[in-house]
Amino acid sequence: MPTVTLNKNVVEKMIGKKLSLEKLKDRISYLGTDLEDIDGNEITVEVFPNRPDLLSEQGLGRALASFCGGKKGLKKYDVKPSGEKLIVEKAVKKVRPFTSCAIVKGLKLDDEKIKEIMQIQEKLHISYGRKRKKVAIGIYPMEAIAMPITYTAMPPKEIVFRPLEGDREMNALQMLEEHPAGRTYGHLLEGLDTFPVFLDSEGKVLSVPPIINSHETGKIVEETTDVFVETSGHDFDVVSRCLNMIVCCLADMGGKIFSMQLMDGGKKESPDLSPHEMELDVEYVNQRLGLELKEGDVKSLLEKMGYGVNGKKVLVPAYRCDVLHQVDLIEDIAIAYGYEHFEEEIPHVATIGSEDAFGKFVGKISTLLVGLGLLEAKTYHLTTSEMQRTKMDCDIPLIELENPSTQEYAVCRGWVVPSLMEVLMGNKHHEYPQKLFDVGSIFQKGGKEESGVAEFVRLGLVLAEDHIDYTKIRQVLDYIIRSIGAEYTIEEVKHNSFLSGRVGRVVVEGVKVGYVGEIKPKVLDNFGLEVPVGALEINLTELFSVLNKDNE
Repeated sequence: MPTVTLNKNVVEKMIGKKLSLEKLKDRISYLGTDLEDIDGNEITVEVFPNRPDLLSEQGLGRALASFCGGKKGLKKYDVKPSGEKLIVEKAVKKVRPFTSCAIVKGLKLDDEKIKEIMQIQEKLHISYGRKRKKVAIGIYPMEAIAMPITYTAMPPKEIVFRPLEGDREMNALQMLEEHPAGRTYGHLLEGLDTFPVFLDSEGKVLSVPPIINSHETGKIVEETTDVFVETSGHDFDVVSRCLNMIVCCLADMGGKIFSMQLMDGGKKESPDLSPHEMELDVEYVNQRLGLELKEGDVKSLLEKMGYGVNGKKVLVPAYRCDVLHQVDLIEDIAIAYGYEHFEEEIPHVATIGSEDAFGKFVGKISTLLVGLGLLEAKTYHLTTSEMQRTKMDCDIPLIELENPSTQEYAVCRGWVVPSLMEVLMGNKHHEYPQKLFDVGSIFQKGGKEESGVAEFVRLGLVLAEDHIDYTKIRQVLDYIIRSIGAEYTIEEVKHNSFLSGRVGRVVVEGVKVGYVGEIKPKVLDNFGLEVPVGALEINLTELFSVLNKDNE
């Protein structure tokens, strides 16, 4: 979790009144942050990943202003059209396809405010942007650039500019090797024939995202009053939310927000700071919290957390990226109500706790694998069809979300190995061998649940190194199965993600519980991997059931 040190005076100015030190400490701790210290004029807080909007003086102050100040309800930000354009060319679609943009005018900057801007930019890069892989942010002085802006992709040797704080001009390939930011983030562009680049109308380079701005066009100074802001990444919803967080902070610094025409095959205004609407069931709120709140009570509590309310719909601020479900609203209602006001109840039942048998089974297997030198990864249950099917060159049925928040999390995964292949893809810049495993849920159509979706816990495992082969991955399977006191056989099978003749079906007591084999070269190419990979996937839910059928 990122830790930020904030200016206490700026936060209190945003709140609109001075709070006692004890109350300030108490209130901060409720807002999705872990207060580390308040020392003089510095507030040091660790911000939970679900609240990146709090990573600045303006964000934290805005939240506290409604929570314990007098500025309740939805804060509105005016956006006026600038008439300026950002042109997105087709060349960038296969590299880093999406961008969002805005202009903020009338800033009065000093050294302190520039530090605030740099901090929120970098903290968003690290947390919400996943170290710039998911989102990269660029802020540029308007006086140094000529409109319109073009977002395109070019061969790296043709991109020549002086990187921010660099000592000379260089091309983009040299920048990756010689500039500190290039060496740190260069792996994000590794293997690409063309690099994304922002250019102004005179052909001057603004930046090569997600690496570095140009020194000539991308350095903010105290004399800067108007700025051009862009975010880029692989999902438009994600880059748009990130832009909203940035421009709202700049507006809270005294700037005025102006939209731009985003020309990406159509024409739309960016940014869109209109709140999105969510329905909220008061009965469900009371059921989850054990309270008896009326509609008016719920409205008042939501406004205390910075929301707007329009009838039965809640207006969620554009800078909030964490509100995906009614439960997220209910959590904020509980915070506004005050955890200290919930009455403690001792349940009228006596039980003796014991570790879940399946949990012990999973824990034993995880311990065995750690003993073999494997690292445990924790990957997401939600992913993309591209990762699960296209890149794996297979056609498995997937459970699609009806209304996904982003295309990055649009399907429930059908198997674990693709998630680990994605981890390998993102860590090519680290040395080999890389040995990973993950124990997590997968989802299939069927089952007895009302949803018609069955959930299973599976073990996924990948070994990536120069000399990996079927024998080595099979030895890991041998070790696991024999260590839990079972026996297995291997059936010959065809699986389109694996090399023909080097893949087998794992069978325990007549039940098919998994696959073991070598990933085929085409799949390795799809993930940009240059070393062989052995993979294993076992359905632990079914394996546990087979081994314990006499106890059921």
